[in-house]
Amino acid sequence: MASNNPAPPDSTRRSERSRRAIYDAAIALVVEVGYPKTTIEGIAARAGVGKQTIYRWWGSKADVLLEAFLDLSEQAARTAAREHENHEGQEGRAGHESQGIPDTGDLATDLKLVLRATVDELRDPGFEAPSRALAAEGVVNEELGRRFVARLLEPQLQLYVDRLRSAQEAGQVRPDIDPRIALELFVSPLAQRWLQYTGPITYEYTDTLVDYALNGLAPR
Repeated sequence: MASNNPAPPDSTRRSERSRRAIYDAAIALVVEVGYPKTTIEGIAARAGVGKQTIYRWWGSKADVLLEAFLDLSEQAARTAAREHENHEGQEGRAGHESQGIPDTGDLATDLKLVLRATVDELRDPGFEAPSRALAAEGVVNEELGRRFVARLLEPQLQLYVDRLRSAQEAGQVRPDIDPRIALELFVSPLAQRWLQYTGPITYEYTDTLVDYALNGLAPR
């Protein structure tokens, strides 16, 4: 015989809903009013939770924003993966994925494709505002900066390392090249231009970075 007592509330599900609301509120507020004006109280009000709930899980607004941004990045990666799978299903497999970076056998084309996607991301206000805030905060908050690098930047850079090593194995890159240094030839200039507003962030720019990095500057 079924019990007439209502089922107990699912605290795990409730906590996840609250966490998701807090993530969304933190990103939205940073986009709308900027990081300096974003507060724990504002995030709590926007998310519909008490600020004590936030302090139970995080020690500062920077901690909240870091986790919210990591979650946002993971969602974007999952969406991109689904779109790639759908594209492959429609047109057939042209190459193989190397941990998220295409490996079609043409290194320049693959790097240009990934950097163009990065340009789109850097120009998206939903990504630009929180990533700029975290980059700036990481300069003055060393512990946060280290976590930001370890949890987000280094895993992304490793994808480039893996793709460049694959190119080395295929004879497309000199065997004596250090992939970790080589990737900085196109990743670091893009980051510097974006952070310091020294020039426009365009597909043409990142395509040129790849050409210069792979072909060098000396006459051929």
